[in-house]
This record gives sequence, C-alpha cells and structure tokens, in this order.
Amino acid sequence: MEAQVIEISFGRMVLAYLFWLILLLIFGYWKINKERELVIATFRMTIQLIIVGYVLEYIFGNQNMLFTLLALGVMLAFAVYNVFARLKIPIKKAMKRVIALSIVFGTCSAIFYFLLVIVAIKPWWDARYFIPIAGMVIGNSMSGISLGAERLIHGMTTRRELIEGTLALGATPASAAKEIVHEAYNAAILPSINSMMGMGIVFLPGLMTGQILSGISPNTAISYQIAIMLAIVGSVGLSVFILVQLGYRTFFNKQAQLI
Repeated sequence: MEAQVIEISFGRMVLAYLFWLILLLIFGYWKINKERELVIATFRMTIQLIIVGYVLEYIFGNQNMLFTLLALGVMLAFAVYNVFARLKIPIKKAMKRVIALSIVFGTCSAIFYFLLVIVAIKPWWDARYFIPIAGMVIGNSMSGISLGAERLIHGMTTRRELIEGTLALGATPASAAKEIVHEAYNAAILPSINSMMGMGIVFLPGLMTGQILSGISPNTAISYQIAIMLAIVGSVGLSVFILVQLGYRTFFNKQAQLI
C-alpha cells in the first residue's frame, strides 16, 4: 500500500512562522542585533523557494534537456557568484577564474558520474533526478570552495614574509606554499567529513527524510543517501583540490616570485 503524502495547508504554513518568532524574540531579549538579517533571510528564503517551486513544476511537467541544462547553468552561476560574495577580501581575476573552474569541473564530474553510473537514469537529463541532486552537490561544493578560498587567500597574504624567506632559501613556490595549501584543503573538507560522521544516528539527512516522507522504503532511501553523500564528499574534495592546487599559483609570477 502506497503511503499518502500529507499536504501542508497555507494556514499551517503560517503557524510555522509563529514558531520562527521565538528566535526573533530571543534576538531582541539578548540584544543580538540580528533581527534585520533574520527577517531579510526569511523573506528571501520564502520568495526564492516559492519561485523555484513554480519553475520546477513547469520543468518537471515539460521534460526537456535544454531546460535541465539551463537549470544546471543557473545553479553553477549562482554558486560562483555566492562564493565571490562570501569572500570579504579583494579577489584577483586569476583567482576568480580558478574558483569558477573548480566549482564547474568538480561538481559536474560528481553530478554526471552519480546520475549516469550509479543511478543510471534514462533519459540522463530527467529533471526530477538531475536538478535536486545537482543542487545538493553544488551547494555543498560551494561551501567547501568558500572555506578553502578564504583560508588560502588569508594564509598567502598574512604569511607573505615567511613565504618570501622560504623562496630566498631556494624553495619552489609549491614548497613555500605547501603548508598553507594543506591547511586550506583540510579546513574545506572537514565539515563534509563531520557531517558524514553523525549521519544516521545523530540526524537524518534531507534527501533520506524527503524520500521517506514521500512513501519510499527506508532501505531505498538509505541507498540513495549513501550514494549522494559519497558524491558530495567526492565533489567537495575534487573541487577544493583544484582550487588550492591552481589557486596558490596565482600569487606567484613566472619567475617564481611572490606577487
């Protein structure tokens, strides 16, 4: 017997915002001064998800390869833009190109491998599978890239004298930046590893929860969740690896001098 999906009415959705008011009251009580940011974030989330809901309804009802690829392009573009916006420090054009390349190559490799090899959907551009999975992979990779880029830029900037001293002793740019590169990579990949550590016992992840609520067998949902988490951690690892390996080089010129 197929499980019935419980619809959330408009009235019940409004009640959810009443629970949100508790956080707003806590902010006011402790004088955290984040009320404006909370209201703006909630408003943006609501409007964006409503718009996305209607767009996905149309795409799912009119399966088309071009619509799916267009959605992928939009998600990648917003991911790159958000990484640039999160970095509160000036970014050179060369580093921006590295960030964009890292996100696009790393995430697309994971997305297409997962969909074509693991799930083996037909057609490969089926939006009901492609878009949600692509969103999860891109979102997690975006966070990893943001952490990695911030740590890399900060390290290369604040340890300038140490790097120059190492270069003066005959070290190559790769050797001089090795510790900073490793620290940036570790900082970026650690949240994904920590998330995997607590998954299943401490919390049920979004994909698995959504599938169970829609009536899919928990065992099937678990299979999907394991596969997508491996795709996510692989995407983050590959994206950040490309970032740090190409990113540190943007701080040196062709004469192996620190710019």
